Amino acid sequence: MATLNPYLNFRGTARDALTFYQSILGGELTTSSYADMGGLEQMGVKESESQWLMHGMLVVSDSINLMGADVPTAHGDSIENGHISLSGPAEDEAFLREAFAKLAEGGELHVPLEKAPWGDYFGQTADKFGVKWLVNIAGAQG
Repeated sequence: MATLNPYLNFRGTARDALTFYQSILGGELTTSSYADMGGLEQMGVKESESQWLMHGMLVVSDSINLMGADVPTAHGDSIENGHISLSGPAEDEAFLREAFAKLAEGGELHVPLEKAPWGDYFGQTADKFGVKWLVNIAGAQG
């Protein structure tokens, strides 16, 4: 079965962000810096950015992998990310509420985790790294 692997872009904070997500979601984190891979000059990476992550992967389960990397400044200014949706059934309500609270801490709350018009509980936040998260709890009683 295929997996969907969100891949996030950062500017010098990928290692901290992925470690933060690991503290919330669990799983095993592996990382490789630009220096680990060699060829800094060929990749357009400044020496001051050599320890930035070229690739990081948080394996949470067989079907959930969260990946990320630092975009070297030589590669342009844009490091936009979309939204990550974290959702589950009412049985996962405690985990999802705790994850939402931790993701919102130090970030920017956009929509509180409350009963939505479609009947689920839904919230939206940007975490302290600027990544936007959508959390949906299907069938929760609140």
